[in-house]
Amino acid sequence: MLAKLKGMIAAAGVLAATLLPGALHARPLDEILSSGVLRVGIETDLAPLGSFDDNNEVVGFDVDVATKLAEKLGVKLEKVNILGPDRIPFVSSGKIDFTLGALTRTAERAKVVDFTAPLHTESLAVLTLKGKPFKHWKDLNDENVTLVQVRGTTPVEFIQANLPKAKLLLLDSNADVVRSLAQGRGDAMIEVLDFFNDLRAQFQADWHVLESPVEVYYCSIGVAKGNSSLKDWLNIALFEMHNNGWVNETWSKWFKGPMIFDVKASPYF
Repeated sequence: MLAKLKGMIAAAGVLAATLLPGALHARPLDEILSSGVLRVGIETDLAPLGSFDDNNEVVGFDVDVATKLAEKLGVKLEKVNILGPDRIPFVSSGKIDFTLGALTRTAERAKVVDFTAPLHTESLAVLTLKGKPFKHWKDLNDENVTLVQVRGTTPVEFIQANLPKAKLLLLDSNADVVRSLAQGRGDAMIEVLDFFNDLRAQFQADWHVLESPVEVYYCSIGVAKGNSSLKDWLNIALFEMHNNGWVNETWSKWFKGPMIFDVKASPYF
């Protein structure tokens, strides 16, 4: 679901970035410091990374990250509200200094923007119940296995292509799927599970995530191509934020649970 949507958004973003006339210049680190303002793109329709609260303020994990980075720089944060297709064009045009918004690193995107070290992951993985015999997602390819999924999503296409023997129970919402698993109406589901922690807490069961994910996506901060002074500083800041546990603590605050497969702090990126 999320992977397919991001692929479509990525293609649109890459194309838009190449067509923008008269692009502004990317601000290097010293220019940001001298201006006293850090402009950060925050996606506003991707809760709990970023969304509007009851007071019409944008809140979420990405807002906390941007705030922390601005504090480390000693500058004021200017939040720029964006949607998924805005991320790469806004960075490339100089409208923002960097973008958040679960920007997955891909070779295609790396042609037009630079990526920092990973900020977080998104894991396409298997959610099941303890006591089930599954060790790997390929174990689900069995006629005695029922997978519960939201109709029309990318995992359904993946299952049909890669796990054709499994039965499919298609429902209308994420809540319906998690509730059905908790009730024992199915054996497992395949999804980007980091966004399902709240539902797992709501529909309590003896949940188990398989140790072998289908795929792990690494999401980084996107900066303008060639803006090495800003990217290098961000990498050092991210190392500190991973190394002291700040990223994982903040992730758990917003996602109501730890990152399914977390990012290990590395000073060598």
